Amino acid sequence: MTVSIVRFGGSNCDRDAERALAHLGIDAEIVWHEDGLPADVTGVVLPGGFSYGDYLRAGAMAARSPIMTEVREAAADGVPVLGVCNGAQVGCESGLTEGAFTTNESARFQCEHVSLRVERADTPWTAAYEEGEIIEIPIAHGEGRYEIADDRLAELEDEGRILFRYCDENGDPTPEANPNGSKHAVAGILGDRDSVAVLMPHPERATLPDVGPTDGQGILRGLER
Repeated sequence: MTVSIVRFGGSNCDRDAERALAHLGIDAEIVWHEDGLPADVTGVVLPGGFSYGDYLRAGAMAARSPIMTEVREAAADGVPVLGVCNGAQVGCESGLTEGAFTTNESARFQCEHVSLRVERADTPWTAAYEEGEIIEIPIAHGEGRYEIADDRLAELEDEGRILFRYCDENGDPTPEANPNGSKHAVAGILGDRDSVAVLMPHPERATLPDVGPTDGQGILRGLER
């Protein structure tokens, strides 16, 4: 089993992801986007960073790399795909998931720990948690505000494709607990398949016990389910 962590020009969380997966005993390798996915890929991570300096829009240029065609094909075949932060932006821009991530309501880069409420516990990415459980995961982004048309968001909610919401310590998605102004406090969503997910917070930064909370481990475990 080999997970491919796709490195674009400007990726800076690829090695964090590799180390976190190694800690969990998941074989992973960093793949340069121009080299394509290996034939035996069993999972894909689109890591955080600032691919191509976030020119045009965050994730827009990386989404047009030829490897993303391979990623979409792998996702259609059931290979688990996880986009984190800039990888979530790439995922939306490439059509893996719907909506878009845009400039924070504060118009500032924000780096802090946030609380997330698990909206579903029956997906590969949330099987380690209980529905409604509150987990702590760090964020680090300037363009993390999730936006989508209201009617389509209502449909996604009806389809159960909202994975995580920003919340307070009581599990309430209050405006004060929403760090970037995301619509309906959305922090993570699913693609057409439950095996495809994108989220703004960084689970790889909440995996190693020597650097802080380990609530992100369960999310990364989705790559081996």
